[in-house]
Amino acid sequence: MKLQYIGLDEINGPLVFLDDVTDVGYEEMVEIKLNNGATRYGRVVQIEGTRVAIQVFEGTQNISLTNTKTIFTGHSVEMSLSMEILGRTFNGSGRPIDGLGEVFIDEKRNINGLPLNPVSRVYPRNYIQTGISSIDALTTLIRGQKLPIFSGSGMPHNELAVQIVKQAKIAESQSQDFCIVFAAMGVKNDVASYFRHSFEQAGVMSKVVMFLNLSNEPIIERILTPRFALTAAEYLAFKHNYHVLVILTDITSYCEALREFSSSKGEIPGRKGYPGYLYSDLASLYERAGIVSQAKGSVTQIPILTMPNDDITHPIPDLTGYITEGQIVLSRDLNQVGVFPPVGILPSLSRLMKDGIGAGYTREDHQSVANQLFAAYAQVQDARSLASVIGEDELSGVDRQYIEFGKLFEKHFIGQGYETNRSIIDTLDLGWDLLSVLPKEELNRVDDTLLSQYYNHERAVERFNIVVKPIISALKGMKA
Repeated sequence: MKLQYIGLDEINGPLVFLDDVTDVGYEEMVEIKLNNGATRYGRVVQIEGTRVAIQVFEGTQNISLTNTKTIFTGHSVEMSLSMEILGRTFNGSGRPIDGLGEVFIDEKRNINGLPLNPVSRVYPRNYIQTGISSIDALTTLIRGQKLPIFSGSGMPHNELAVQIVKQAKIAESQSQDFCIVFAAMGVKNDVASYFRHSFEQAGVMSKVVMFLNLSNEPIIERILTPRFALTAAEYLAFKHNYHVLVILTDITSYCEALREFSSSKGEIPGRKGYPGYLYSDLASLYERAGIVSQAKGSVTQIPILTMPNDDITHPIPDLTGYITEGQIVLSRDLNQVGVFPPVGILPSLSRLMKDGIGAGYTREDHQSVANQLFAAYAQVQDARSLASVIGEDELSGVDRQYIEFGKLFEKHFIGQGYETNRSIIDTLDLGWDLLSVLPKEELNRVDDTLLSQYYNHERAVERFNIVVKPIISALKGMKA
């Protein structure tokens, strides 16, 4: 039997406190009935003897200490699920906000997820194509992987997220279902409208499940948003065998809400005021990505976070890096010169990339091309550093070639624009054309078999003739 408690003992920010409460559980769902007949919802977040703290999702404004009625439901926060969630838009509490009515319920699931036996996990293989060369070739996204994007204030991570949603797909040769779960936390109204309109105009909304938590909505809802999104993803992946890509933006907004909530509970703060359990809390989100042996589907995550002051050692990117399998770092320098997407190649990596590319997945030369592009671009940075000291005119011919290669690489490979969608084959062919600008003897990360098959200096000259021909002429002059 459900007991009803009348009155509250204390209200503190988003929390209400009750004394003399028995037979309740942590994370239990609560109904709070106000004087005016309205009902708000909350969950138990702290139990100290018979005193409980309840986190109110809609905020505590206009809640009375004397006449409020509190009912404990006996179960944790759940989400109503069915295949009808595809193409729908929900708020941060999992309620539809697209005007299409409630979702027909197939089942309800605890938003905190179910315990997963590590033995049942399957090692991630195969890739997800984003259509973005700098990601597909150099930091390949593998199914079941968690690969965050580290951005900064004012950087175009929202535009990058939209481009990934519009272009992402799995190999067309495999007749498998693919969908995207998109969750935005703490965004402004114009950003939320941008996401929604972009997906609708691109015609991809039918394969997207969207969760939107606005900046003017309660912070408590922001903490729940990623959990609702991941619950939807697990349902589609592990019950209906979908390959699901989950995009979470912005994790920094989530962590700031967690810090504010922790402070309201009177907890002792950790680094920069964030709670000491920030690592385990983030892990409870990130570790819900993966593949299990009982299902043919997968959950892949791309969390997006903005680094305060572009500080990669800040607790949020720092702890995220410990949990996830690599990172994609956006470069402010590239962004300032108009390169999109401004992916910083050298600090970015995908730790699972080696197991989901190559023959049978992408192409047999993929790993070699990636290694050589990394090595060549690193050489570009060395040549630029040297040029800043002694001047470009004093560089050797090879160093000048590397500098020109760097310009071409940033313009044509990294900077592909907002609408360009490249297949993995187009991306690898472009990589070879760029490498073919350099002398063959400089390509020491590629074996001779691949060099003889793909290296084509004449084709590179023809493709980039505006920039390359003067370089070739200068080299001929030096040899003479």
